[in-house]
Amino acid sequence: MGLTNLRYDVQDHVATIAMDRPEVRNALSDELLDDLLAAFAQARADDDVRVVVLTSTHEKVFSAGGDLKGFTSEHPLVRKHFASGKFVQLFQAIGSLGKPSLCAANGHVLAGALGLALACDLIVAKESARFGTPEINVGVFPFMIMALIYRNLGRKKTNELLLLGEQVSAAEAERIGIVNRVVPDAEFEAAVADWAGKLAAKSPLLMRMGKEAMYRQQDMAFDDALEYLHAQLSLAFSTDDIKEGVTAFMEKREPAWTGH
Repeated sequence: MGLTNLRYDVQDHVATIAMDRPEVRNALSDELLDDLLAAFAQARADDDVRVVVLTSTHEKVFSAGGDLKGFTSEHPLVRKHFASGKFVQLFQAIGSLGKPSLCAANGHVLAGALGLALACDLIVAKESARFGTPEINVGVFPFMIMALIYRNLGRKKTNELLLLGEQVSAAEAERIGIVNRVVPDAEFEAAVADWAGKLAAKSPLLMRMGKEAMYRQQDMAFDDALEYLHAQLSLAFSTDDIKEGVTAFMEKREPAWTGH
């Protein structure tokens, strides 16, 4: 794909996307956003990929967020508008991936990168990682990631992060609902591999159906969501994989998914 700002690798049905701009702490430049969009599109189109892990090659930083140089550039406003729109495209691409996404927060997750992490389905973090939205401290505001934070955290805690711009530890991030799991740094890679392997072992067809339902129903009115999910369950009943999964459970064996 000619990706120069990240590393992309697929092994055992797991696609690993590792942001690779350590010299600028993986600042989310136009070029890195373009590569992320391309990588997620590749993972979505590849039937061999069943789960996507998003991480970083930096030793201490997942990503420091948006590239601040672009904020002070002399580019026309319309160009800045379309450039920042790539965040919207990326968050939507992750949400509609059709496959589970796991953020492996191997370092600090700050500013726009917090939205990138929250767009993923699950987050495993190193104990040493820190999380926060410090934009207000430099006269900016985290507009692009606000919708994701409010959909994952309680309103008052979100207000605190946005307005004060202070960072929280990985343990606190887990407590308030940003992170699913925090592990000691030495156990991090094994923990990520464990969850990625478990996700990849599920039926890719039912996972796709489930992921699409998760994404679509989140902002529906309650009655509309129930009707939509009822229809999705009926559709699931028509698949071979649901029959195979139940049969394998009854026969006490591992299921053999066909994707039908």
